[in-house]
Amino acid sequence: MQRIMVLGVSSGVGKSSFSRSLADIAAIPVHHLDAYFWKPGWVESSDLEFSEKQQRLVEQDRWIIEGNYTGTYEIRRQKADTIIYLELPLAVCLYRVVKRRIMNHGKTRPDIAAGCPEKLDKDFLKFIISTYSARKIKMRKRLEQFIEESPHNQVIFLRNQKEIERFLKETAVELFSGSPTR
Repeated sequence: MQRIMVLGVSSGVGKSSFSRSLADIAAIPVHHLDAYFWKPGWVESSDLEFSEKQQRLVEQDRWIIEGNYTGTYEIRRQKADTIIYLELPLAVCLYRVVKRRIMNHGKTRPDIAAGCPEKLDKDFLKFIISTYSARKIKMRKRLEQFIEESPHNQVIFLRNQKEIERFLKETAVELFSGSPTR
């Protein structure tokens, strides 16, 4: 487990926080795709620019890359050995997106490009709600395909906060320290 993709069913599922925690435990650098996609003032990178940035990232020996970005999924998938997928209920994701907006009002989160202060609008909430069910189906198919591609590929599917916490406190510690969990 050296090249890890962290995916999630939706914004607000906890991909960024999970990835930072995993990076601390595993001593593997984490890369947040939002920080590579967005430029100051919420300006989008071009498809070519965003793809080239990811091509350079995946050539590294060890990485955690967090973010869904369907259009460039294949770049990461081709080099990944592990996908960790977070799938929490829609209500939890929505709550967290609203909470994140309130907690980070006027601030730029560490997992996004400088000059992109936290924001939330009706269209973003509508996007989360309208794509949640279809994304669950699409993501689960991707996980199945990833396993079928190679016997060395690994998928870790975390369905609730308890599973996430247990994975970070026990499984990840054991995997990356080589010592038994307590």
